[in-house]
Amino acid sequence: MCLTGKMTWIRFPIYVLAQFLGAFAGAAAVFGINYGALMSYTGGDFNVTGPKATAHIFATYPEEYLSLINGFADQVMSTALLLLGVFAIFDTNNLGIPKGLEPIGVGMLIILLTSSMALNCGCAMNPARDLAPRLFTYFAGWGPEVFTAGNHWWWVPIIGPMVGAAIGAAVYVLFIELHHSPQQDCATCNQYELTKMEEDKQRQRASSP
Repeated sequence: MCLTGKMTWIRFPIYVLAQFLGAFAGAAAVFGINYGALMSYTGGDFNVTGPKATAHIFATYPEEYLSLINGFADQVMSTALLLLGVFAIFDTNNLGIPKGLEPIGVGMLIILLTSSMALNCGCAMNPARDLAPRLFTYFAGWGPEVFTAGNHWWWVPIIGPMVGAAIGAAVYVLFIELHHSPQQDCATCNQYELTKMEEDKQRQRASSP
């Protein structure tokens, strides 16, 4: 949003902090609500990998077959598609969706992308959504392995979505937004319509006997 001028850069750190704190609080809520189930399943031994791994409940981790390069491409692609959809939803010059339903549209878009692209590594698509819960698990008992697992996977869901977001935004602006037809000002349109109606009435009077 900042790169395309849709949001001022002064808001950037505010949004980052708000999303980070929200994701951290969300992870804490999930941990608290499911504490009994976690303790029953793990016996108090919280593992990042192995048959009783539970860290993936909070943050994303790659499958064993996934390389860092493949995972990075996965995150770039999923986030680029997310931003393409978000820009289309909020583009007032596009067909869009009914006003007020934008959050539902974004939510359905995320569900669609997660359902189709979560196989490799969980489809983070947001640095705050991954890093904040990962930090929570670090302090909650999973330990430093949350940053070393998956060949030090932790940085991929941070850098990948940033690159993908920039690509998705650029593609939408360059290939769609810049090609919208110019729209007339509503006041000018209304004035034109009234003038045309008046001219039609005058022609009808002149042609009547």
